[in-house]
Amino acid sequence: MATASDQDRQRLVRRGQKLEYFTLAYNSVEGLVSIIAGLIAGSVSLVGFGLDSLIEVTSGAALLWRLHHDLDHSRREQVEQTTLRIVGGCFMALAAYIFYESGSSLIGHAVPERSIPGIVVAAVSVIVMPMLARAKRRVAAGIGSGAMQADSRQTDFCTYLSAILLGGLLLNALLGWWWADPVAGLVMVPIIAKEDVDGVRGKACCGDCGCH
Repeated sequence: MATASDQDRQRLVRRGQKLEYFTLAYNSVEGLVSIIAGLIAGSVSLVGFGLDSLIEVTSGAALLWRLHHDLDHSRREQVEQTTLRIVGGCFMALAAYIFYESGSSLIGHAVPERSIPGIVVAAVSVIVMPMLARAKRRVAAGIGSGAMQADSRQTDFCTYLSAILLGGLLLNALLGWWWADPVAGLVMVPIIAKEDVDGVRGKACCGDCGCH
């Protein structure tokens, strides 16, 4: 018979699963719109943001796998570490892509077109992502999951990228500063690289989540 503690944990796990399903749905739409709009406008930062959204989809799918194995104590730590490394590897590829494309755009003076859909997507994400990150952190603390905590950090990271992207797109649209777009992409690179390093190392929180 399940104890009250077990029931609370199961409730939190179910909440975590709902949050990850929302992550999958939202980032799938966000990624598709961003990539298409970015390709049409010739915006490196917008395409990079769309690819990051697809990485968030990968992260959400991995977290669903982690939550599915929550009661399997023998596999829980292994699943968390594998989840972190998978996402870290994706970030490595993304950082390399954005660095190359942004550098090429600056050197070649490639001028992106204005992208209203991109501005709308970035603005919505600036509002949605912080709320989603807070909800994930509460679940992570409740079940002691380093992987869930890391996923919430990645959602925070998506907020930063949204703000950087929005700034670059607005500067290009309102002031004609074509270089703001590739520069916004380059600003993303060190932020992405840090997440990459944390992920490849299998870095999970200990203090906040009670992990050992």
